[in-house]
Amino acid sequence: MLTLTSVRAFRELAGTELGTSAWHEVTQQRVNDFADATDDHTAIHVDPESARAAGLDGTIAHGLYTLSLGPKFLHEIYSLSGYSVALNYGFERVRFLSPVAIGSRVRMKAVMAQAEAIAGGTKFTLAETFEIEGRDKPACVADAVVAYFA
Repeated sequence: MLTLTSVRAFRELAGTELGTSAWHEVTQQRVNDFADATDDHTAIHVDPESARAAGLDGTIAHGLYTLSLGPKFLHEIYSLSGYSVALNYGFERVRFLSPVAIGSRVRMKAVMAQAEAIAGGTKFTLAETFEIEGRDKPACVADAVVAYFA
């Protein structure tokens, strides 16, 4: 894990790879819990028979479930201190490229794409690639934006 003690030190990493998280197993229970939390019970996510009828080998995770793992993975990749407030600022771009089958393992690689000064702090764009174990094509790519304030 990358350990940083100031926003300034984080800014200096613009253009570099920050690291890769640990693998995370995608289970049916986690997907069901996500479906319950979001009221999105689309059959391909929660019903294996419906998923197979749709041409899949079984149920798959919601794309937004995969994306929602981003903060967890970032906490595994780096720790930062020396700021008063951190905010999830949003996303510039998100693409879901491959389905994540139940039983798969995913992880995330993060690259510091950009650091930009904003009033009272810095806005960072992190290029996130969500990889599926044993697959060449990622599950998701996203440009996440986080802001840290002094």
